[in-house]
Amino acid sequence: MSAPAYVLSLTCPDGPGIVHAVTGVLADLGGNISDSQQFGDPDTGRFSMRVQVHFPQAAGVDAAALREAFAPVAASFAMDWQVDVLGRRLRTLVMVSRAGHCLNDLLFRQRSGLLPIEVPAIVGNHADLAPLADFYGAPFHHVPVAPDTREAADDRLLGLVADLDVELVVLARYMQILSPRLCEALAGRAINIHHSFLPSFKGARPYAQAHERGVKIIGATAHYVTADLDEGPIIEQDVQRVTHAMDVAQLQAIGQDVEAQVLARAVRWHAEHRVLLDGHRTVVFA
Repeated sequence: MSAPAYVLSLTCPDGPGIVHAVTGVLADLGGNISDSQQFGDPDTGRFSMRVQVHFPQAAGVDAAALREAFAPVAASFAMDWQVDVLGRRLRTLVMVSRAGHCLNDLLFRQRSGLLPIEVPAIVGNHADLAPLADFYGAPFHHVPVAPDTREAADDRLLGLVADLDVELVVLARYMQILSPRLCEALAGRAINIHHSFLPSFKGARPYAQAHERGVKIIGATAHYVTADLDEGPIIEQDVQRVTHAMDVAQLQAIGQDVEAQVLARAVRWHAEHRVLLDGHRTVVFA
């Protein structure tokens, strides 16, 4: 049996000696680094690093031992950091409304082994996608949201997150605005997807609005959820060119395909600990 591999990710104020200190700890433990990426941001003064390491000859070095050995270095550089088993499937709760393209794509990729996640629950403010969830064997929870039930809905969602040890929440075309309470509780671990027309073409029928204005590109943005609507740190974006000859249905089909792909990449990169927050931006070691 091969030795397990680990991923160490960190951010801290930039300065001399960080890489030497990090790799020195790993070398002292008998670690072999298989991948290392780093970035120093001259604008924010923050340093980001992601390292994959395994310990082929070092018996007894597990995630706990690695954390214990690394803690003094992390403290000396004021690091935000984490260690995880490479490839471990992240427990992910998916939130949906009525559109199923993103949910179907995520569940298919998860079942096919293309996404390192497991989905212990799907939450919908409508019940339309319960049959799709059942097809993939994922428990579906219908949690309606209305002005007079929002607090209770928040309580139920946070209860599921706690009871199911949820590590990531994905808004897969969930057409409700999360409350400030939820945004704070899920900071840095909730990802949203939306079409790239924003801030133009808000509200209902965005593709019809885009068609009327003769747009030439359609795209999608995946970002972390914050209390500032659709303005959280961006993880991934993509676009496709379109033409005047396409009708609204064709534009929407292209847009949904881009949304699904962009969201899947963002979820995978987050689950693989490739996304590090750098102020209002992200560093993505893809």
